[in-house]
Amino acid sequence: MTIKHFSIEYDSINSQNIFTNGDTINGRIIVEVSKETPIQSLTFIGKGNARVCWHEYYGQYSSYYYWSDEKYYEIKQRILQPDIGFISKGRHVFPFSFKVPNRTMPSSFNSSVGKIVHKLKAELKQSMKLTKTVKAHFTFVSKADMGIPGLMEPQFGSMDKKITVFGSGTIAMDVYTKRMGYQPGEDLQVKVEIQNQSSRDLKPKFVLYEKLSFFAQGKRKLCMQNILKEKLERIDAHSKMVVKKVITIPRNISPSILNSSIIKLEYRLKIFLDVKYAINPEIKLPIVVLPALEGPAGQQPPGPATYTFEDFGKSKKQSSRKASQSSDLPPPYEAHADYPTLSSQNYRL
Repeated sequence: MTIKHFSIEYDSINSQNIFTNGDTINGRIIVEVSKETPIQSLTFIGKGNARVCWHEYYGQYSSYYYWSDEKYYEIKQRILQPDIGFISKGRHVFPFSFKVPNRTMPSSFNSSVGKIVHKLKAELKQSMKLTKTVKAHFTFVSKADMGIPGLMEPQFGSMDKKITVFGSGTIAMDVYTKRMGYQPGEDLQVKVEIQNQSSRDLKPKFVLYEKLSFFAQGKRKLCMQNILKEKLERIDAHSKMVVKKVITIPRNISPSILNSSIIKLEYRLKIFLDVKYAINPEIKLPIVVLPALEGPAGQQPPGPATYTFEDFGKSKKQSSRKASQSSDLPPPYEAHADYPTLSSQNYRL
């Protein structure tokens, strides 16, 4: 075996070892050979793509496999040209410089059903032999998309319910939040106005949950998971209450994914009234979790407009804004040309 070692590595640019749109990744491909070795070509590839796959079972002996792929970019650069000849015995280091495309695309993500991967690869080809491949994944966190409609605007939800089973009367609830977009670790302030004009006691509850959707071949797989729950004081029959609650967005959750056609990660804040022996009235408001970037790898998004809860009442009957996503795939990306020229002392023509 003439090739003793073949690897690819890259340099971190911050303490979190993350990269974002437009960042440059510098690294090197290392090839060590035990003797003079013929090489057809050595190619560097920067690649970002998503994939989903799952099985659905229809009866005991029948199942169907669903899958789909989505490519965001694939940039190739020849490090050693075809039919370059030979490389001499020893250890050879080939530097590369790769610029992450500066366009809208989703952050790195991983689950049992789907994943979004950004990686660096090297391919070494020799005559009459299988192509050797090495790769290294890097963590990509997209810059915050501040163009989402309603992202920094107040959100509102309203409902009315009539009690007819084991009681009588009506229940009304209005919910206000300061905005839709939050970074991990930020406080989400909620105001709830409840008018319990019924004969039943109520128990208000909050749930922040994630809604993860995968799409393939015309099918959708939905996964939902509660992130946190909160309970409030009981509201007695024939009474009303105004509640202000602060919920901290957990620091360890992934940013929303709204710009992929096969993976969609959304968050919802659900406020509901626990009523025994009846369907619980509820209100759901969209929450967009923005990526939190620090240092050279990105910039913090601008702060939200300043509103008070009194301002919310003025827009009480406006409909809730919902985050939108673009279904357009990113345009083709030209190969990055700023690669160093390799010295001919590493190989012989």
